[in-house]
Amino acid sequence: MKESAKSHVTFVTVAGIIRPVMNLLMGKKWEGLEKLPAGGFIVAPNHCTEIDPLVVGHMLYNQKRMPHFLAKAGLFKVPVLGAVLRSTKQIPVERSTTGANRSLQLAKEIVSEGGAIIIYPEGTLTRDPALWPMKGHTGAARMALESGIPVVPMAHWGAQEVFPRYAKRFYIFPRKTSRLVVGDPVDLSAFEGRPLDKATLDAATNAIMDAITGLLAGLRGEQPPAERWNPAAHNQPTHGRIDPDVTA
Repeated sequence: MKESAKSHVTFVTVAGIIRPVMNLLMGKKWEGLEKLPAGGFIVAPNHCTEIDPLVVGHMLYNQKRMPHFLAKAGLFKVPVLGAVLRSTKQIPVERSTTGANRSLQLAKEIVSEGGAIIIYPEGTLTRDPALWPMKGHTGAARMALESGIPVVPMAHWGAQEVFPRYAKRFYIFPRKTSRLVVGDPVDLSAFEGRPLDKATLDAATNAIMDAITGLLAGLRGEQPPAERWNPAAHNQPTHGRIDPDVTA
């Protein structure tokens, strides 16, 4: 990807700090890297621990694909952090229509330059008691269908043992390994040219979530639940932390 000089320096600096830490925290095993498209793309991973972005970002950076995450707009106003986010072209999540259009334009620019945009379809850490992917939001599907950007499903397993969901500390002994697998781009051709209404976006999102879940099932060597966890059906909020002991 053609990064600006400032962006490149910032990425190198941040990676110089994070990569040694990640290598210290856990071993790594990455599979399917050859499936990463040559051009820009959307990465759609599972979300089971707060350190997921580091796991995914580490892999992408090592493949010379600069990671670009969607981040809350308020973070861009935080001193130092905001400057880092802006200089590395992270994408602010805006509530206003004008702001959302700016974010979409930035996403298109990143993709045109060969970058990777990481979108967690679940929107927050999974509520599923066994950490399977839960019902997804439609943002990744909408961006893909509006802009013709390929969606690459990705799953990882093992990092949640180093930093469990909602944990307050790391558990690095005994040493653990994070396994990550990249899948083939999700085939969304059936939805092209259709109105981007709720039915279309929900169906496209389900296709993305099925791909992620299938990859995770392979890593875990287990069968996923027959029905995907839906927070609304369990009176759980769709964003923010929950009591990990309340999953019924």
